[in-house]
Amino acid sequence: MAEGKLRVLPLGGLGEIGKNMTVLEYEDRLLVVDAGLRFPAAEMVGIDLVLPDFSYLRGRVDDIEGIVITHGHEDHLGALPWILRELRVETDELPPVFGAPLAMAMARSKLDEHRLKDVDVEDVKPGEVLELGPFDVELIHMTHSIPDSTGVAVTTDLGTV
Repeated sequence: MAEGKLRVLPLGGLGEIGKNMTVLEYEDRLLVVDAGLRFPAAEMVGIDLVLPDFSYLRGRVDDIEGIVITHGHEDHLGALPWILRELRVETDELPPVFGAPLAMAMARSKLDEHRLKDVDVEDVKPGEVLELGPFDVELIHMTHSIPDSTGVAVTTDLGTV
């Protein structure tokens, strides 16, 4: 049996609607799943958007193998420009972004709008396996209220989550 620890760190979206963002950490490498935001509640006067707490990623940009987006809804994709802009402060080389074709078209549009045109955004078809450092990542087709939605199966030496 393999040794080591796989850490699953929800940075947003746990116990709430919106701000979906989870980090998997294995062998000092990171995989980010989703980069969502939340729209403010009525009592949040003066707040335009609510972002996940991605401070854990600061100082760890070089450890990030990639960002995988499950689908194009704002609560899974909307914070991507803010996160990438924050990570850019530390390095010029940003992690690649992966997802199904529709989600990646939406990501490209959003990144263009924010003048982040040099980000590597790659289409991945469900069933295709990405080798990202110690992570084997497979997108799995799912039915949802937006086309091209996927779940993510991540395999390491310890097993699959």
